[in-house]
Amino acid sequence: MFARIMAVVMAAILITTGCLTAVWWLTLRNQQIDDRLETLTGMAEDIAYLAANLNAGGLEGLWGNTTRDYLYRKAGQVNDEFGAYIAVVDRWGNVMDNLQTAWSEDPDFVSSLSGEQITEALSRVLSGETIRLRSEGGEAPTFTVGAPFVQNGYVAGAVFIQTKAQRIESGLMEMLGKAALLAAGVTVLSGVAVFLFIRGAMDPLKQLTAAAGAVSEGDFSARVDENRGDRELREVSRTFNDMTRKLAGVEEGRREFVANVSHELRTPITSIRGFAEGLADGVIPEEEREGALRLIADESKRMSGLVSDLLALSRLEKEDAKPDWAVFDINEMLRRAIIRRMGDLDGRGIETVCEFEEDPCRVRADSDRIEQVVVNLLDNAIKFTGDGGRITLSSAVRGAVTDVTIRDNGPGVPPEDRERIFERFFTADRAHTAGKGTGLGLSICRRIMEMHGQSIRLLDTEEGTAFCFTLEHAS
Repeated sequence: MFARIMAVVMAAILITTGCLTAVWWLTLRNQQIDDRLETLTGMAEDIAYLAANLNAGGLEGLWGNTTRDYLYRKAGQVNDEFGAYIAVVDRWGNVMDNLQTAWSEDPDFVSSLSGEQITEALSRVLSGETIRLRSEGGEAPTFTVGAPFVQNGYVAGAVFIQTKAQRIESGLMEMLGKAALLAAGVTVLSGVAVFLFIRGAMDPLKQLTAAAGAVSEGDFSARVDENRGDRELREVSRTFNDMTRKLAGVEEGRREFVANVSHELRTPITSIRGFAEGLADGVIPEEEREGALRLIADESKRMSGLVSDLLALSRLEKEDAKPDWAVFDINEMLRRAIIRRMGDLDGRGIETVCEFEEDPCRVRADSDRIEQVVVNLLDNAIKFTGDGGRITLSSAVRGAVTDVTIRDNGPGVPPEDRERIFERFFTADRAHTAGKGTGLGLSICRRIMEMHGQSIRLLDTEEGTAFCFTLEHAS
């Protein structure tokens, strides 16, 4: 992955650097050509000025005028710098040029001059126009510069300069080479900087990959540094650590559940096996056989309850599990639950109190599921309420919902267990759940309420324990 990222980044750097270098070179090239043509045009205008200030009589007056020396000197400067053909022409047909000098220095250039192009250019200049032209004709491209000179208010003649394009554009290839070297240097330095940056940025990803590999092997203690990398990577690291912490909690719960279920199954199986073998071998006396058979039946019932809880939770956790909606009286359901447990309540002298704000109180829910919740909570209250205690069942309408509360005056839930009491697989000996169960009772209750889009919670009480769940009120 690192190599692919580096390859992509370096390709982007190369393309960007190449484009910027090309744009820079083209801009510099055009600027240089413009500057040199501007210089050549200025020289043509200087020569035109000198020609305009010659003595009257046209260019033939040159031959006796000292201005001629200045003009020749200027023309010589142009020839030395640009190797140009220079001509000064007036309207009377007089011509002064450096044809012989130009021929001696570069006969191929002079022979390539086009009389037709010169005539056309001079015609434009004699009309009063200053020209700068690039021509592709002949053996090599040329630049032409022309400037008119004025005497007595009218255009008296023209200065014509023509040079090879190579003279104007010279030095550009050397500049291109330097630009290429500069671009290569920038690319190398950028590559090194990007390499160091990406390598530093990839370190948290490598750590995250290694930690993910450890988690895939079952090591949920793996953690990553949450303070490295950019904001998004830090957020991913925090999310990963949260995930591993939750997975560790789930794994711990799974192990506790397996240990608890194993213990719960081992105990009745051991009892059933022992008494069954005793009965089969005749070790148990005749007068104790009825008690042994009763114990076997009780332990079988206990195992059946455990299996039933596991199956119930499994069914509730299915994605397609939905309530069978119906409208019923929740107060009547609470009364029936008390009647079914009247034997246990009377046997232990437990007082039951019903506090119904509205009677009847109709709700919309799955009656079988809600009855399971009521029975679980009432059984918990009975098991954890001392003899002669009190259990209160109440309902109260609160807007669109009905609050159902089952309260006892037993020992209550220890503070250290309050946060985990609804966790599935929470061990029975540490939670306010049904006797020697597996800690699935309250998990089943919570799942049923989640299916209904409602909630169940443990209330803060000064005495005993109180669970409250909500139902949709049916008016």
